[in-house]
Amino acid sequence: MTDDLTNLSFEEALAELEAIVRQLEVGQLRLEDAITAYERGAALRQYCQKKLDEAEARVQAIVQRADGALETKPMD
Repeated sequence: MTDDLTNLSFEEALAELEAIVRQLEVGQLRLEDAITAYERGAALRQYCQKKLDEAEARVQAIVQRADGALETKPMD
C-alpha cells in the first residue's frame, strides 16, 4: 500500500486523504470498505507528515549570511 504513495506528490496525497475523510464522515461505506479507507487514510497521513517534515528541514537549512544573501547549509 505504501509503495504506491511514493509516486504521489504531497498535494495529490493530501487531496486523496481529504476525499477519504469526507467519505468516512458521511458514514455510507460498508464496514469493510470503511476499514480499508481508514487504513489508506492513515498511510496517507503518515506520508504527508513525512513530506512536511522534509520540507521544514529544507526551509530551516536556508540561512541568511551577514551581507543579506541567502544560502543553504547542509542538513545534518
